[in-house]
Amino acid sequence: MEKKNALAALSALGHEQRLDIFRHLVKTGPAGAVAGDIAAALSSLPNTLSANLSVLSQAGLVSSEREGRNIRYRADMETMQSLLGFMLEDCCGGDAAACAPIFNAMKRCC
Repeated sequence: MEKKNALAALSALGHEQRLDIFRHLVKTGPAGAVAGDIAAALSSLPNTLSANLSVLSQAGLVSSEREGRNIRYRADMETMQSLLGFMLEDCCGGDAAACAPIFNAMKRCC
């Protein structure tokens, strides 16, 4: 991941509601969720949710797919893995053993 992409992703996640949206989509897994369900789960106004989903989408953290009149959103776990990899690229000064618990946790969840 390039630095500019990492900055865009971190900036997008640096907002309380966008972080809540992303975490909600992570919980839904590959099935994702339609916008109305996300709004209901997070008690969000539709226009505010739409704006925040747009920011997350532009940062590559969320993908969307039209389903009739609805749009289904999913967390883009590949982008998140790339972001975490970028953040931990030089973890522990290259001591792989010291970083193993972090990388093992990433493998289990994703």
